[in-house]
Order: sequence, then C-alpha cells, then structure tokens
Amino acid sequence: MVKKVFTSIIGVLLFFILFFRGGIILDSIGIHFGNPFAKKLEVPSDYSQADSNQNGIADPLDIIQTARKEVEQRTPYKSAYYTGGYPPDGEGVCTDVIWRGFQGADVTIKDLIDQDIAENTDLYSRVQGKPDPNIDFRRVPNQNIFFSRFAKTLTTELIPGDVKNLQQWQPGDIVVFLSPKFDHVAFISDKRTKDGIPYVIHNSTPFAAEVKLSSFKTPITAHYRWDFEKTPALP
Repeated sequence: MVKKVFTSIIGVLLFFILFFRGGIILDSIGIHFGNPFAKKLEVPSDYSQADSNQNGIADPLDIIQTARKEVEQRTPYKSAYYTGGYPPDGEGVCTDVIWRGFQGADVTIKDLIDQDIAENTDLYSRVQGKPDPNIDFRRVPNQNIFFSRFAKTLTTELIPGDVKNLQQWQPGDIVVFLSPKFDHVAFISDKRTKDGIPYVIHNSTPFAAEVKLSSFKTPITAHYRWDFEKTPALP
C-alpha cells in the first residue's frame, strides 16, 4: 500500500514538472522538453542585419548571445540598490538582462534612459519627479516608457501555429509584462519550440533562465524592437 501511494506521488510530481505552465520548471534548469512527434513549423527570420560593432554578428544576435550568458551562469535574482547603478556581474534582476544584453551591440541603455529621464522627467511616473541614475534604468516601468518612445511597437498577441504572427516575434525583441503584482521584462530568444513559440531570456526568482514565452500567464503589455540604424545619440 505504501509503495503504491509513493508511486502515485512520484507520478503526480513528474506530471507537474513536465506540464506546469508549459514545462517552465524544466526550461528554467536548461532541460527543454517538447513533443517529439510534432511537425516542425518553419518561421522565417526577420531581424535587423545591422552590425554596429562590426564583429560579423547581427546586432540582435549579439544581444541574445550576451544576454544568454546570464542563463549560462544562472545569475541569481537579487534586487538591491547600488551606488553607481550597476550591480555586480554575479547578480541582478530582469532589467539587468536588458542593459547587459544591449552591451553586446555596444548600446549603453543606462546612459540613454538617464538622459531621457533628465530631459522628460514628467513622462516617467515611476521616477516621481526625482531622477535617480543609481536605479531608474533598472525599473521595468521606466524601461517600458523608454522603449515605447525609441523602439518600434509590435504585436502583443501570440498565436501558436500562425506563421505570420510568429514571424513578428524575432530575436532581440523586448517583451514587457506590467500588472499590480508582476512587473517584468525579457528578451525574445533565437530559440523556438517545434510549433514556433519563441523562448525568452529573463531573470526571475531564483535565477536567469530561458523559457517559452507562452509559459507566462500575465498578459503581455508591450512588445518592442530596437532600431539599430537609429540608436538615439547622446550629446
């Protein structure tokens, strides 16, 4: 009897791990499980071929490769205030994945956000009229406003199996979730499931991971694409 109960418990746990929120638990530890019998859906690439740092890699892929380092080292999620703004390399939050990723394409997001906040403080409600370069660039609402002003706004609808829709989700895109209980931001990865669903690179408790976009149950607030040919210039 005990053995039967134990086996049932193990079965329930395995089912939970495999299927909870589309397999987010396994994805978070680097085990990407999919239906081996599913037909692969070909989703065309449609990202910028700009190469700002002239390293032979398109800027969106530079961003993803740099952001993925957070996943590879499983950067622990730690929210704190740092003099100078930047947290140590071994820790961070979701917004840190974004500015660190952009460094791969030689774009310094902190300076750009700080400048826009200084010049347009009233647009950034999260700043509450008092700019603080030590933290402002690491706030999700602030990143959201900045990208809404300087990046292309795209669809927030994700339709599995719809190639035309899925093609709108490309590596290096930024996806934002805003709700009373959950403010989050992530990069769209260059990895997809067989049915075309993109993965995202993000950092949430307990550490940075690469998971399916469809695993998030909070509605997508915004979806942006940076224009590398028109990066705002600092004075």
